[in-house]
Amino acid sequence: QVQVVESGGGLVQAGGSLRLSCATSGRTFSSYAMGWFRQTPGKEREFVAGISRSGSRTTYADSVKGRFTISRDNAKNSVFLQMNSLKPEDTAVYYCAAGYSDYDTVSRRRNIDTYDYWGQGTQVSVSS
Repeated sequence: QVQVVESGGGLVQAGGSLRLSCATSGRTFSSYAMGWFRQTPGKEREFVAGISRSGSRTTYADSVKGRFTISRDNAKNSVFLQMNSLKPEDTAVYYCAAGYSDYDTVSRRRNIDTYDYWGQGTQVSVSS
């Protein structure tokens, strides 16, 4: 069992930055690919960014590419999402997820069904 806890959400003006953190339990963090998703009321949860077990490979949704950066620190069992140039349309609850991975790849990690464990989410609100 892996516990996932997000933090770092808040209210920011358009153009501003936030850094989300995701802490996980367990001694096998480096066996998991990690991802960030987001969801707004009435809509499906959508992929934001993913990172491979070692952190050597990343993938992003087109809507955030060039503005968001996903990273991880395996020594601290943590993954991060640096969000710059925020827009009102980035407003959502952001979720961190862990998916067991046999290989150091982000293949298929845009798919919500490839993740095994989820956090409770953290609210990000961007005002115009």
